[in-house]
Amino acid sequence: MTHSVLSKGIWPVERVILAYIAFTFLLMFCWWNSLVDPLLLFLTRGKALLLMAVMWAVYRWHPCRLTHLLRVSGLMLTLSLFYPDTYEINRMLPNLDHIFAGIEQLLFNCQPSLLFSQYCPWGWLSELMCLGYVSYFPLMAVILLYYFFRRYQEFHMASYVLISSFFIYYSIFVILPVTGPQFYYLAAGTDKIAAGIFPNLTDYFLTHSDRMAAPGWSDGFFYHLLEITHNAGERPTAAFPSSHVGVTTVMILLACHTRCKKLIFAMLPFYILMCFATVYIFAHYTIDVIAGFITGFIIYKVLRHRTKKMELR
Repeated sequence: MTHSVLSKGIWPVERVILAYIAFTFLLMFCWWNSLVDPLLLFLTRGKALLLMAVMWAVYRWHPCRLTHLLRVSGLMLTLSLFYPDTYEINRMLPNLDHIFAGIEQLLFNCQPSLLFSQYCPWGWLSELMCLGYVSYFPLMAVILLYYFFRRYQEFHMASYVLISSFFIYYSIFVILPVTGPQFYYLAAGTDKIAAGIFPNLTDYFLTHSDRMAAPGWSDGFFYHLLEITHNAGERPTAAFPSSHVGVTTVMILLACHTRCKKLIFAMLPFYILMCFATVYIFAHYTIDVIAGFITGFIIYKVLRHRTKKMELR
């Protein structure tokens, strides 16, 4: 993908976003009478389309590295717009947490997310777990900026793979209503969960979005950062598979593609912390983490194959 090719028309990653918008529009029309706030969904898509159009116009006006970066940054901003409304759509469907918690119990004979912080209550570990979780967005910036400044010829590939992976996960989340332990455990009651009882909450999350506070050292710096991020945008949605683990897997594979050992070893500790942190802070079941790793690897391979085909055109 050369720079001259990028200056023409809509980019492949933008087609992915437009396909996601079309897909969710179809779901909206199917569930129109049940949607709690359809106007919000329309406004979200309007904002995203306007942002994409403005960034496209700026790049067409003066195609260069800077406007290329601005255009990609605009596409990254759409991620924050679309994550909350996966909940607005999937809460039309009956909740499935009882099934996933049951599978977790069957595989591990316990609920690791419930027990992890109880068995490891140390403040220093809590801070490491919170650090790992909140490193999610900085890691995105690191990998994209590395490609931009050090491997610009592949920057478009990296941004396509990273952003598209998000929308693949979002497409799963809108039709798979699993909230994760922080919401389900609170709603079901931790006493029942500890006893291996997993009630079917059906449409409970249609009108409820309360969550458990993260465990650990509540006075910790990274604990406070975690709470700020959760309060800003967390919803009872997007638990299976874990997109935190899946997308971070994609980022690690992008780092490995560079063959830069410093980049790989700088990101690897945060990746490991991320995988454990999602369970520790009640964000995910262990099976979500496993599925995140597997799907992240598959998504990376599929999207990289797609970019190779584009380069041959």
